[in-house]
Amino acid sequence: MSTQPTVLIVDDEVRALESLVRILEDDFHVKVASNTVDAEAILQQEWVQIVLCDQRMPGTTGVEFLARVREQWPDVIRMIISGYTDAEDIISGVNEAGIYQYITKPWHPDRLLLTLKNAAHLFRLQQENVQLSAELKHAPHTLEQGMSLRREVLKKHFHLDAGIVRAQDSGMNSVCETLARVAPFDVPVLVTGESGTGKELCARALHYNGSRADRPFVVENCAALPDDLLESELFGYKKGAFTGAVEDRLGLFEQADGGSIFLDEIGDVSSAFQVKLLRVLQEGEIRPLGSNHRRNVDVRVIAATNKDLEAEVRAGRFREDLYYRLSAITVELPPLRQRTMDIPLLAQALLESVMQSLGKQVKGFTDEALACMQAYHWPGNVRELRNEILRMLVMGNGSELGADLLSARVLRAAPREEAADLEILADLDGSLKQRIESLEARILR
Repeated sequence: MSTQPTVLIVDDEVRALESLVRILEDDFHVKVASNTVDAEAILQQEWVQIVLCDQRMPGTTGVEFLARVREQWPDVIRMIISGYTDAEDIISGVNEAGIYQYITKPWHPDRLLLTLKNAAHLFRLQQENVQLSAELKHAPHTLEQGMSLRREVLKKHFHLDAGIVRAQDSGMNSVCETLARVAPFDVPVLVTGESGTGKELCARALHYNGSRADRPFVVENCAALPDDLLESELFGYKKGAFTGAVEDRLGLFEQADGGSIFLDEIGDVSSAFQVKLLRVLQEGEIRPLGSNHRRNVDVRVIAATNKDLEAEVRAGRFREDLYYRLSAITVELPPLRQRTMDIPLLAQALLESVMQSLGKQVKGFTDEALACMQAYHWPGNVRELRNEILRMLVMGNGSELGADLLSARVLRAAPREEAADLEILADLDGSLKQRIESLEARILR
């Protein structure tokens, strides 16, 4: 029996079927049907994971056929492929047939193959979820044990000594000492620093090293949403509170009840919303949109910003009373350029994380590459360093990642003696051909 997932292609055009088979046959067990009658017969006889159906066919539409498939074989991943982009077709496909993807012609072979692979992965996850749910009904203690194990892993991952990578003489040592002292106490903390310095990492360290470690930790980026959406996200809403509110929704404050909530980019919220947030912090209660009743919540608030909130208070853009509510303890994170001694250890830790996510292994960095990294000022801080390492790993072919894989902006900050050699080469006179010949002569000598 084939271990490849089975895909059923339904299309009345022979050439279209042949093209799709050629693209998919190496990765899938492909079945074809030129009409829906033959397709249903195949579904009754074969264990099909994915149905890829043309929208416009004689006598019926792809949506109508997939709606029947949904009733009889609800686990099958259903997809439409069509040269038409009629909005009504797409809407009915989603509502009636529950389609996973609506693919338009002309399709790109690689993109189509990736979409089908993702659909097969989704089917496998659905089946595993069903099996796990059945097992957990008979062994509920297994779920509790798994949750306890996961909490222990999280605590170890965000431990202040092991989770925050730094050298012995790092500028982060004082920050970690402050976090260690503050974590056990249930007080609000304001974490400040440039973008990419690791404010969320510090917030998680505060939570998982404190008394609320076994309770939820939720995150909200306050700069990403307008006031009305931010209010519904944080405080929740009742069914019918606004257009589109088709059911009650629990806000993040209630989801974090007993635990911690991390409000990132708090300096970007509007003055009007600051008033609503202040009441929550003062009274310890929230009121969901559309509700007449308030609900008590017990939440530790950890906020973060890359702005100077004291300056914002003086300028009248941030409420002074809210600032003092949030900043019982303030922790300021140093930028990466002020902790260059951490870069070798940090780069190696980030490399291990990236290698795990990409499934590619190397020994590490050359000394030259690390020297170039330490000479660069990293305006994007740790986030920029991680992206640079990801790029190096993808582009590299050897067992080590060398300086030649670094971006030009990083190389321009290379140590002075190397930069001087590059300037000598750049100052050669003559045409391009003459300069290349001169360079070759230097190498030969």
